[in-house]
Amino acid sequence: MAVKRMIITLSEEDKQWLAGYSHAHRISVAEAVRKGINKLKEDEKNQTYRELISLTSGIWKKGEGLEYQRKLRSEWDSR
Repeated sequence: MAVKRMIITLSEEDKQWLAGYSHAHRISVAEAVRKGINKLKEDEKNQTYRELISLTSGIWKKGEGLEYQRKLRSEWDSR
């Protein structure tokens, strides 16, 4: 994985908070920023998943899904 440096601008308050967080967790400020980015990426992925579930909820219109599945599988036993 190629690593790139980046300059970011933070408020003094955010910079102090980040320094305190890093010190308390015994990690570098850069590592804290990387952890924050990974958390944002994970949250975004989870949000997209939740949106897809919401959009597709109720699509199945043939009754109760588990009941339908059991009916199909019971046909396998009768063969």
